[in-house]
Amino acid sequence: MNVQPPGKRAGRILLVLAWGAGLFLATRFFGQWEQRQENPNTQLSSQHGDGYVEVQLLGNGQGHFVADGRINGQAVQFLLDTGATDVAIAQALARRLSLEQGEVVILSTANGRSQGYRTRLDSLQLGDIVLRDVRALVAPGLGGEQVLLGMSALKQLEFTQRGGTLLLRQTTK
Repeated sequence: MNVQPPGKRAGRILLVLAWGAGLFLATRFFGQWEQRQENPNTQLSSQHGDGYVEVQLLGNGQGHFVADGRINGQAVQFLLDTGATDVAIAQALARRLSLEQGEVVILSTANGRSQGYRTRLDSLQLGDIVLRDVRALVAPGLGGEQVLLGMSALKQLEFTQRGGTLLLRQTTK
């Protein structure tokens, strides 16, 4: 019978625990790193000037502009889409946000035609930029949790893209 001294057994247990803790911390670190690669704009800072508010966004690894924001005070993630006429919200997310479904509309998307619903957003916030009474669509065929931030919101802002950054400016006067 092979009996190990108590100190050796405790050392092995501590080694296994150290490896487990190391793997756990590495997994958390790389998971957060991957999230930052997808959305480098989780903490937005705003610049205030005489008569304007600016928010600067960084492009993600695919060159898209993704940012955390709010609709009617509730947290969402935006994907800026200058090719979208309106702000577009997946049906499941629209239910979570308690958005009313208005008139039925036919949507023309890259995946073909589908049926959606008009709605209005009381407020849409990106950093310190706040837009009121924004036209939007509930798109049942849209998957995921990202809100497509289309031109019904973006036309209320000035925006400039340079070198992997997008500057959004709202005039306040």
